[in-house]
Amino acid sequence: MKIAVDTRLLLKDQMDGLALFTEGAFKHIVTSNPSVEFIFIFDREPHTNFIFRDNVTAKVIGPQARHPFLYMAWYGFSLKRLLKKIKPDIFVGTNGMIPLNTKTKTLSVIHDLNFEHHPEHLPRFLRKYYRNYFPKFAKNADRIASVSEFSKKDIVETYKINSSKIDVVYNGPNEQFKPISAEEKTTLQIQYSEGKPFFLFVGTLHPRKNLVNLFKAFDKFKSQTKLDFKLIIVGRKMWWTKEIENTFQSLKFKKDIIFTGRLPEQELYKITAAAHALTYVPIFEGFGIPLVEAMSCGTPVITSNITSMPEVVEDAGFLVDPFSVNDIAKAMITISSDDHFRKELIAKSLIQARKFSWQKTGDRLWASILKTIEE
Repeated sequence: MKIAVDTRLLLKDQMDGLALFTEGAFKHIVTSNPSVEFIFIFDREPHTNFIFRDNVTAKVIGPQARHPFLYMAWYGFSLKRLLKKIKPDIFVGTNGMIPLNTKTKTLSVIHDLNFEHHPEHLPRFLRKYYRNYFPKFAKNADRIASVSEFSKKDIVETYKINSSKIDVVYNGPNEQFKPISAEEKTTLQIQYSEGKPFFLFVGTLHPRKNLVNLFKAFDKFKSQTKLDFKLIIVGRKMWWTKEIENTFQSLKFKKDIIFTGRLPEQELYKITAAAHALTYVPIFEGFGIPLVEAMSCGTPVITSNITSMPEVVEDAGFLVDPFSVNDIAKAMITISSDDHFRKELIAKSLIQARKFSWQKTGDRLWASILKTIEE
């Protein structure tokens, strides 16, 4: 059996949700299926970390696809030509994109349709590309995998796809996300937050991550409680808009917000475990990997009561209205003042986190791959 995989987003120290899914799922799949030939397809020379086993062969084709025009060239010409040459049993489009009008069977992994519901959050060319091509990807794919029941339902309703064509394949956390000792937490507070307890946000600094309301809520929390807490923001300023900047500059307690940028994996594990709570309140999410990472550490989660997030955390998270600054602030106040409630969330979080792992992700995706080949 020969399986071709889009691994274009596997870039060392530059990976977000889609790339983490690809790495986590296929590291398990490749290891579990040593007799299967895997062809990982990149648009630049890959780091050796991503050639997981001897049964993986890397193929590099151009152009380097980091713009909608280049996507069309890479998927519509270079990739299609390569698939015709290597003749795999299936191509897995790990970021939803697949070559159209190909004889190769295709499995498209569509993580979410945020661009359909909030197109204002994307640059014009990218928005047009996604909204033009993703309906075609969904209709042309032999099967679809998505990362939550919410996203599956959204794809069915938005693109009129038969639900039987879609498999749910949840994300998982790296096994390094786990609780740490009180002494380690103190050390990390000294390192990152001037020795103070802190709320944590992890993710790309993008408008749909709702940083504007998170900043305002933290300011309100500080004003009402006078507690000496910090807010640590981990992630790249990829889509740092004027609205986010203006909101930040207007804050009374902006000196208590700490930006770390993107952190190495070993540091991310530790800072997540050291946080008083994760404050992750996007206005749209297909899954939300930081939620499972935090729960795996026994770190309480404050998150949104919409899209996929209630499905991921169930009763182990503090659900809030992401459009209400007051609601977010009240959650921060409660979780910092009610120790009994916080301990209950910690216990529930550790139980809920057990439902997710990259092994389970890999097993589900492998089942979807086999189903696609056999149909």
